[in-house]
Amino acid sequence: MKVLLVGSGGREHALAWKLAQRPDVELHAAPGNPGIAALGACHPVHAEDGEALLGLARSLGVRLAVIGPEAPLVAGVADELRHAGVAVFGPGRAAARIEGSKAFAKDVMRAAGVPTADSLAVARPPCVVKLDGLAAGKGVFVCRDAAELDVGLRAAAAIGGPIVIEELLEGTEVSLFALSDGRTVLPIAPAQDFKRIDDGDTGPNTGGMGSYSPGPALPSATADELVELVHRPVVAELARRGAPFVGLLYAGLMLTETGPRVLEFNCRFGDPETQSILPRLEGDLLDALTAAARGDLDGFGLAAGEQAAVTVVLAAAGYPERGDHGSAISGVEAAEAAGALVFHAGTALYGNELVTSGGRILDVTATGSTIAEARELAYAACERIRFAGARYRTDIARAAATAAPA
Repeated sequence: MKVLLVGSGGREHALAWKLAQRPDVELHAAPGNPGIAALGACHPVHAEDGEALLGLARSLGVRLAVIGPEAPLVAGVADELRHAGVAVFGPGRAAARIEGSKAFAKDVMRAAGVPTADSLAVARPPCVVKLDGLAAGKGVFVCRDAAELDVGLRAAAAIGGPIVIEELLEGTEVSLFALSDGRTVLPIAPAQDFKRIDDGDTGPNTGGMGSYSPGPALPSATADELVELVHRPVVAELARRGAPFVGLLYAGLMLTETGPRVLEFNCRFGDPETQSILPRLEGDLLDALTAAARGDLDGFGLAAGEQAAVTVVLAAAGYPERGDHGSAISGVEAAEAAGALVFHAGTALYGNELVTSGGRILDVTATGSTIAEARELAYAACERIRFAGARYRTDIARAAATAAPA
């Protein structure tokens, strides 16, 4: 079966790794990265170039296209492929607005009766300032006092575009994924990510500096209840509006003292949560994605195994303000030999040498019988990898590892 994977980051490498486990899969990626190239053929086609992607899919005889990043989904690439007869896992432009516009997401949640953070008419601390549109995970500013509010408003203005002001919620944050075929919703394993650049959840927001799965204090029964409360009403409301959601609906939730509230929706697999979730999944991911794309997800299941997984992101020295390009990377093979999975997020080949090419460079994932064991293996693997200015948080999953039984 020929599969076209659209994207070039760590999330896409993790998806490629999982899909390539099927012996009958012929994997193609556009544009891909050096890690994905070890699993299939990479093609120099931009992820947002719908016309070129359609031409590639037709020339290859692709049976399923899986779109990883949010930008091509919001731009309507899935529509272009789907309208030409290509089966696509990923929502069309109308449904992808659930991530592309915070204001639209609020409107959908209000209509669906889904609990979320209250919108505020005036920016007064404590509050959260959010860019309404896409900002690569860097458009959220938590403002606990007047000084942070001033910084947040200036940073949002520098990026540009409308903003949304919300109440600041306190509690435990969790990422909950669910597959949808436009009607049926199938939850998969929860995770927790770490958005701030520095230890102790300090510094600016990023696209994500690490994750672990299973998420905190979220047994499978509770996951089912949350999907019933959050995902299914939203999928039903989008369908009612003529915008059926076919793909992965990701809810960022805050588990507050008064109950769960939605912080945001994403219209695709999360990054780096995917890197921690996929190594735990049992069952056939490709069959589930194909069924969702064809509108026939009834009866499918993707249970998570007993093992835990921890992912640590290795980033460039100047991230999130700037990336790094051309610095030599070493130690990846040693990290893999130690039992870790190393997913390429921002790498390139210069001749035969692996070099940096972005902000988040590599995602190091390890599994273990406990979060503590997985965490220890992940950090041991990180220590084997070298590139100029490499930085990573040292506290990913620390609290969970301490709280969980050894």
